[in-house]
Amino acid sequence: MNGERLALAVLFCAVAAISLLPVLRLLQEIVLPAGRFDPALLTRVLGSPAVWRATWNTVVTGLGGAALAVLAGGAAACLVTLTDVRGKSLLAFGFMLPLMISPQVMALAWLDLFGPNSAILKPLGLAPAIGTRHPLYGPGGILLLFGIEQAPLVYLAVRAGLRAVPAELVEAARVAGSGPWRAFIGTVLPLTMPQLAVGGALAFVANCGNFGIPAFLGIPAGYPMLVTQIYQRLNGFGPSVLGEVAALALPLATIALFGLLLQSLIGGSGERRMTPGRQELRLWRLGRWRLPVEILWWMLLFVVVALPFAALLASALSPAIGVALSLGNLTVANFTFVMLEHAATRRAFTNSFTISGIAAIILATVAIPLAYFTILRKVSALRALRFGVEFPYALPGIVLAVAMILSFLRPLPLLGFSLYGTAWIILLAYLARFLPLALGPVDAALRQFDPKQEEAAQVIGAGLTRRLFTIILPAVAPATAVGAILVFLLACNELTVSALLWSSGIETIGVVLFGLEQGGDAGSAAAVAILSMTLTIALMLVLDRMARRFPTVIVPWRA
Repeated sequence: MNGERLALAVLFCAVAAISLLPVLRLLQEIVLPAGRFDPALLTRVLGSPAVWRATWNTVVTGLGGAALAVLAGGAAACLVTLTDVRGKSLLAFGFMLPLMISPQVMALAWLDLFGPNSAILKPLGLAPAIGTRHPLYGPGGILLLFGIEQAPLVYLAVRAGLRAVPAELVEAARVAGSGPWRAFIGTVLPLTMPQLAVGGALAFVANCGNFGIPAFLGIPAGYPMLVTQIYQRLNGFGPSVLGEVAALALPLATIALFGLLLQSLIGGSGERRMTPGRQELRLWRLGRWRLPVEILWWMLLFVVVALPFAALLASALSPAIGVALSLGNLTVANFTFVMLEHAATRRAFTNSFTISGIAAIILATVAIPLAYFTILRKVSALRALRFGVEFPYALPGIVLAVAMILSFLRPLPLLGFSLYGTAWIILLAYLARFLPLALGPVDAALRQFDPKQEEAAQVIGAGLTRRLFTIILPAVAPATAVGAILVFLLACNELTVSALLWSSGIETIGVVLFGLEQGGDAGSAAAVAILSMTLTIALMLVLDRMARRFPTVIVPWRA
């Protein structure tokens, strides 16, 4: 037992150091900037009209995007869960793509589709005139892409709620003479409102912390938001303005805390009612309307997902901006440039693969004992720590980056060197941000695990290490692999954290893509985006095949 207590202590300290210390350091900088409470900094920063304008813009676009996400995600969840539409797994896979693909890639795809040089709209005479303002620049475009990106998040929450509705209640309503719509409005909808509220709140929080879309659509239009204001302030003046930047991060951190509290209060209600393995509700048999509904669904996916990325691919294959694309002038020069000639891009792919791979391995290793002690052993200290673990994931990435700079700008005690400006600070930020992502599948697997096996091994004297390796690990290995792949997938393409943490020589894919687009090299930016998107879809397909082979592993679009 002494060895087990030591393992618990080491695990608790490691997780707390990764997840809580940077957040606490950020809070200290906001409340006690000079070791004592001084409201002058908060008053000066938060009282600025520019900050209020950025806050208003953030809230407006965040709420508007969340409302759009609720409408689209809720409708999609009802269609997949409550009707007999065919090809549900494939349809859900396509619907999830905007959430899994990085925001900057999606923003660039939509810019290419609706820009003056659009390879899709220009031949049809539908592209805006050369020299006119891009129609997606500003709040309208930001709101639209926010809604499209976060609709899958609402879909997941609402689908979980719909699957948890007791079939007996719906059957009773139908026996009493209620039609499908009346049963839905009177029985199903009230029971799924908590999940709809959680999905909308999480979409709002994610929108407020999104950096890729406002950076691509807001900065060129002069439309300030809190995330871009933090980025521009710190990128322009460096660590000397860390105190002001920390104060700017306070509204975003408050929004993230609100979303996390709401999720913890009402987010699990549907899961507690769910009966594994039961048949899903089928309120509507579409009959002769099934084919038209399926065609409409696929057309919407084509417009929202396929067309923008077709325009992005066309830009990557075009010989120059403004040149009409044809079979005779297709070129792979942009791909050749970014993969073989552009040193920063080569470094970025190497750095992203390496840092994300190491983070995925470490988090998969940590997730097993952490889930074991919290799910099976129910250790109170670790269960209390789990809320703190979730906070860096809910926190906007740009705010987490500020917290990391504050924590690791100064030389480390005893070691005498700083992690700021090195790949280590990006790795630590990834560990803090993506730990909940690695934990989710392992938690789900352990909730289905029979604890009697582990208890029997403990009775006969098997130690903690032996139990973990011989009993727990084989049971959760597929789920652990899914969590590791999800971490690698999202970390490899992220921009919000690394935008403030990178330095020369440790660029990431998201940083290079942002730099190419801001520098006007649209063809090379499109090529990097296509490579990033191809990697994302390939890893999603791997996860999909794993979900088929291991039924206990929950992959988002197959949930």
